[in-house]
Amino acid sequence: MEEKDILYVFRHKDGAVSLYIDEDWAIERGVDPAQLHVVEIPRDLYTKGTVQELREYVASYLDTNESPE
Repeated sequence: MEEKDILYVFRHKDGAVSLYIDEDWAIERGVDPAQLHVVEIPRDLYTKGTVQELREYVASYLDTNESPE
C-alpha cells in the first residue's frame, strides 16, 4: 500500500487551487475552513514533485472526486 500525505486545498472560483499544509495555516491566511478540501497526495509526489505538479494533481483529483455544488 502506497504511503500518502495530506494537503488542505482551497479551490478558487476560477478553478485555481491554493495548497496548505494544515488547516490552521489556511485559517491564518483567511480561508473559511468549511471551504477546505482534504486531499491525499502520494508520498513520492509530495516529496519530489514541484508545486505545479501538486496543483495539477489536486485540481484533477477535485474534478474527479468532488460533487458539483
